[in-house]
This record gives sequence, structure tokens and C-alpha cells, in this order.
Amino acid sequence: MQIISLCALPAILLLILTMGLFKRIPLYETFTEGAKDGFKVAVNIIPYLVAIIVAISMFRASGIIEMLETVLKPILVHFNVPADTIPIMLVRSLSGSAALGIFSDIANNLGPDDYATKLSAIMVGSSETTFYVLAVYFGAVGISKLRYALIVGLLADFIGIVSAILVCNLMF
Repeated sequence: MQIISLCALPAILLLILTMGLFKRIPLYETFTEGAKDGFKVAVNIIPYLVAIIVAISMFRASGIIEMLETVLKPILVHFNVPADTIPIMLVRSLSGSAALGIFSDIANNLGPDDYATKLSAIMVGSSETTFYVLAVYFGAVGISKLRYALIVGLLADFIGIVSAILVCNLMF
């Protein structure tokens, strides 16, 4: 398996170059044209990235996470959900790097074998950064009507979190 993983990327690149030469495609010109298009997309999504970064910063600085922790704690204790995992539930839809930072804090403070660490790891792996996807990918292709995609994305995140709780309760 290790040999396959080491050879896979060079083999794919070699296959692409060979097929391009076989079909007589101007490889360098095609590559630079694609790079130009990629740069245009990057410039177009900068406003969306700035908006999501500002929103995440405001959400974290406002104290809403701490307030929701105190409100949700009694309910979640009933379902065997530690209070340490509440920030991951709230932040994961907004930012993968923020959720990963919170997860790292939980793992460092509680250790890798703690129930909250295991639950947090499953939550991070079973949900998506919905707002980031909507801002960046939808912004890159110019989609501005996000209502149904947002509803489905948040519903999928909720189902992922509930599934993580159920799996953790069954396994640990």
C-alpha cells in the first residue's frame, strides 16, 4: 500500500502528460490558460473570504459561544455530551480551522483517551464547514441564492453531530 501511495501522484501526472502529448494538445499553453483562470477565481472569492473571516471573528469575540454553553449544558448532559464539545458543535459549520483549534485544545487538555476528545474527533470528521463552502465555492461560480443550500448544509451538520453523539454513546 505504501508503494502504491508513493507512486500514485507521479503516475497520474505522467498519464496526463502522455495523453496530452498523444492528443497533440499544447500542454504549456493549456496549463498557463488554466492558471490564469484560477487566478481570476481567487480574486473573485476574496470578498467572500473576508466576509466569512469577519463573521467568525465577531462570533468568537461576542461571547455567544460561552453564553450558548451555559444554556445548552443542562440539556446535553442528559445525552452524555460533555460541555467541552459544545464549542465544536457551534463553530464547525463556520470554520474548519477554528474547530480544529478547539479540538486541539480539548485533546491537549483532556488527553486522547477522554470521551470528550473522542466525541470531538468524530464531530469534526462528520460535519462540514457549511458557511465556508457557501461563501467560497458558491461565490466562485457566482451563485447568490443560497437559501436551500444553507438549509440542507446546516441540516447535514446537525445530522452529523447527532450521529457522532449516537456513535460515541454506543462505542464508548
